[in-house]
Amino acid sequence: MRQSADPWLSVVVPAYNEHEVLDQFHQRLGAVLDRLPAGTEIVYVNDGSNDATIEVMRRLRDVDPRVAIVDLSRNYGKEVALTAGLDFARGDAVVVIDADLQDPPELIPDLVAHWQEGYDVVYGKRAAREGETWVKKLTAHYFYRFIRSVSKVQIPEDAGDFRLLSRRAVESLKQLREQHRFMKGLFAWIGFPQKAVPYRRDPRYAGETKWNYWRLWNFAIEGITSFSIAPLKLASYVGVLTAVAAFAYGAFILVRTLLFGNPVPGYPSLLTVILFLGGLQLLALGVIGEYLGRMFNETKRRPLYYVQECLPSSPWPPMSVRSPEPARNLETSAGVGSG
Repeated sequence: MRQSADPWLSVVVPAYNEHEVLDQFHQRLGAVLDRLPAGTEIVYVNDGSNDATIEVMRRLRDVDPRVAIVDLSRNYGKEVALTAGLDFARGDAVVVIDADLQDPPELIPDLVAHWQEGYDVVYGKRAAREGETWVKKLTAHYFYRFIRSVSKVQIPEDAGDFRLLSRRAVESLKQLREQHRFMKGLFAWIGFPQKAVPYRRDPRYAGETKWNYWRLWNFAIEGITSFSIAPLKLASYVGVLTAVAAFAYGAFILVRTLLFGNPVPGYPSLLTVILFLGGLQLLALGVIGEYLGRMFNETKRRPLYYVQECLPSSPWPPMSVRSPEPARNLETSAGVGSG
């Protein structure tokens, strides 16, 4: 951690196939940072893009000494790319923002102002989501409220990754090296004073979203299983209720047979009951399998990512490819390597 009387701000920007929007994003972000009374750096993280994203980043670095580049060895996903950016950011405070311009860089001074008031985490809360379908808005609305209700961690509603983190918060996050990363939950899990700043989320400036409904579904499962065991409890409750219902129905058949005799049994009803019970068992096994698979991945303790190339920003001392973290060495737990 730097020790300085003058605050320094790092801006972490994970990007995957965002070459169409990076120039406009950097122009708007640079104009905002120029007005801040603080030293700044911009850490672009290339998450294994297969377009011209890395070339645009290098060109931006050639004309702006504040730009640093962390080029990952392949596409690891946004959550890991964001983690890599936090590992290499060295400011007294760190802002996380996407490159698609849905989150306005012009809100950063407000985040900084609340940080200077003493808040460790200042996050943007989406008051409106422009340019999104009603299905996505509806599912997102209920997802945040559902995961908040089933998790012991109070994950903020309608909040994405756009936020400011103090150095204390960043160092705490760097100790969490789990493979299945739901960053919105991790931001809330570390605690510390947090404050919401409402804003209107704009439509994507250019390019295409990387989040189709299938990926959003898997992302929702990731979040729920990372911060709640409610699905396991639900499977247990359904099993108990099914067993009670089956016992009650068996008692009913026994009494009816003793009193009125046994008519010809119905094949369709028998088949329906068997298929219903079999479906419940497979559903419960699937829930158990989700948790078991996550345990399997965690026990392998693979590095989170590898770095192909790391280019530091000019105003800072040379950036080390392997940077230490408070509890562990990134060489073994963060998986930072050089290509």
